Amino acid sequence: MNTTDTYKTIDIPGEEVLFKDKNSKFFGYSFPITSEEEVKPIIDLLKKQHHAARHWCYAWQLGTENIRYRSNDDGEPSNSAGQPIYGQIQSYETTNILIIVVRYFGGVKLGVGGLINAYRTAAQLSLEASNILEKTINIKFCITFEYKNMNKVMRIIKERQLKITDQKLELDCKLFISVRKTIADEINDLFSTLYEIDIKRLEH
Repeated sequence: MNTTDTYKTIDIPGEEVLFKDKNSKFFGYSFPITSEEEVKPIIDLLKKQHHAARHWCYAWQLGTENIRYRSNDDGEPSNSAGQPIYGQIQSYETTNILIIVVRYFGGVKLGVGGLINAYRTAAQLSLEASNILEKTINIKFCITFEYKNMNKVMRIIKERQLKITDQKLELDCKLFISVRKTIADEINDLFSTLYEIDIKRLEH
């Protein structure tokens, strides 16, 4: 079981990096992503920017507990590009990230070993040029109660310094809170014991 409730990611695209080997140029890029649908538009953008390049190889990983990932060699020999890029995502323990390496062929073949090294190095440089942050894995809850119980609820929220992400204050009040995974059960129990107050865990 994963006892930690933190993960590493980036919040803004990293700076462009360049690795050269035998006249071939490898431009590395890193992007924060939250869904697979974001990948293609980013690649299309880089294809416009580097329309004379030969290959746009990439790897991405999404999720904190249910991990999904993909790597793509884009015409390079099998496992010589996408996997080495993905290996760096794993090595830096990052997620919700897309790394693309754009290659301009320099006329000299690098061989599979040379390609693996070049794509791995470009991916590593792009991660080094990125601002990697540690974030917490949070569980979201909805607390429902009547307005008269507002003070009871707010007291716990203040005491435990909980983060309110949204609220609907009508006849029936709803507060949406985000809680670190490690204390989620404890917070759930705390509100569950209160009279006339309902707490429900929300799915991601």
